[in-house]
Amino acid sequence: MHEYPITQSIVQISNEEALKHGAKKITEIRLKIGELSGLVPESLQIYFDMISQGTISEGAKLVVVKIPIKFICNNCGNESGVVGGIYKCPICDSKDIKIINGNEYMIDSMEVE
Repeated sequence: MHEYPITQSIVQISNEEALKHGAKKITEIRLKIGELSGLVPESLQIYFDMISQGTISEGAKLVVVKIPIKFICNNCGNESGVVGGIYKCPICDSKDIKIINGNEYMIDSMEVE
């Protein structure tokens, strides 16, 4: 259910930016969403369709690009991604890691008319 307020922000920000640049209609919004964000793309689209009614983004398609999980090893400094759900350094085998990618979500770009 945390998708609802996030989707409200997506609609608000997209509409404001598009209007600021003279757009009449938003046809597509591309989002980057981290694998650890917990956001469900299908839920975002459902809420988006409801919230955007009557705005210039009504009918726009959300395109989601997943951002993979990436971490840095606090032991050896190696930067790596999670493979097969294993959260440990492939170089030194340490589980002392810091997540540096995968929690974020952002509007990447839009297509407008």
